[in-house]
Amino acid sequence: MTQARHRAAVAALGDPSAWPESGFWTHVRVLAARSLRTAFGDRRLVFFGLVQPVVLLVLFSQVFSGVGALPGVAAYQGYVNFLVPATLVNIAMTTAMSSGAGLLAEIYGGFTGRLRCLPISLFSVLVARTLADSARLAVQLAVTALASVVFLGFRPAGGVLGLGLALLLTLVVGWCLSWVFVAITTWLRKAETLQAASFVVMFPLMFSSSAYMPLDTMPTWVRAVSAINPLTYAIDATRALALARPLGWSLATALAIAAVAAVVGATLASRTFRRNP
Repeated sequence: MTQARHRAAVAALGDPSAWPESGFWTHVRVLAARSLRTAFGDRRLVFFGLVQPVVLLVLFSQVFSGVGALPGVAAYQGYVNFLVPATLVNIAMTTAMSSGAGLLAEIYGGFTGRLRCLPISLFSVLVARTLADSARLAVQLAVTALASVVFLGFRPAGGVLGLGLALLLTLVVGWCLSWVFVAITTWLRKAETLQAASFVVMFPLMFSSSAYMPLDTMPTWVRAVSAINPLTYAIDATRALALARPLGWSLATALAIAAVAAVVGATLASRTFRRNP
């Protein structure tokens, strides 16, 4: 049985005889390339993955267009300018959640089980998964930002540089958050439980942040929750970079929280993934 699993893994990844000498990052590169081929190999999946955030952005910008008249939003010269940076962060959150789902599919499909027969670092499997999803996220963010400028009239006052920095920050936050969902996946190991847990984590964070409404218009208890909501700082920093507004402590706080999330998530995911077959 072990020999059969070994042969199957060789067929999937090529001859691994040189892998011990090739090093950790070669393992990451090979596994990440495989994940990217899978992600971009299905044209329909690529199409809907790129269209979905644009559709959601259009819907939110139209449904909540009246919010643009509120004092806290009017300074942004249009609700779409207020909404787009927040949407970029929410896309990063959604893609981070899909990192856990992708890993779970590989676990139940037997791919990670076959990898355990090979002389590679199991941690490289997790790193490759998060990096591959970050590459996919980069494409989604670029397409969404471009569509916002062309079709919705989004005007980043920070120019190309400011928007580029906002996209980079969002990409970093998304990669760090993916470790949280990967850790949840290695702990729960059930699709239904993962979906429920992701819902509990994602939607309260999104709607209790400054994503869709200015904080001044929210009830007192929601403002208190928003003050400790990590997404609030990421969204505020993304808005400040894209729209050339004062950063304050939002950027430093967002990066610090993201770094802590990545370290804790990676540590827990690595330990649980090694322990559970």
